[in-house]
Amino acid sequence: MKTTNPQLLEAIRMLRKTSRTYDVDIWRALSEELLRHKHSRVSVNLSRISRSLKDGEIAAVPGKVLGTGNPGKISVAAFNFSEMARKKIEEKGGECFSLEELVERNPKGSGVRIIG
Repeated sequence: MKTTNPQLLEAIRMLRKTSRTYDVDIWRALSEELLRHKHSRVSVNLSRISRSLKDGEIAAVPGKVLGTGNPGKISVAAFNFSEMARKKIEEKGGECFSLEELVERNPKGSGVRIIG
């Protein structure tokens, strides 16, 4: 796939580099998901994220998080968020951050679950 989105390209490079540096497969898998064609990339509702996470886990979404559903206090890292999704997560005391921020906080990838 050829993409010209500089934010996407930088995220993919950073995920691959971190995967090699720390020998962690989750970042490589996430970068491969981001390489999909734009129309094939995932869009995940908050309700699905809430159902999929266990206590203490962080969701990593290689696409867009949408605002349908009523989340609990969850932590979500994604390539993109809808305004409603971000608002609902933050209102419940959860966290929204980019994939880059997730890697900086947790380079070993412990407690991270790819949702998509």
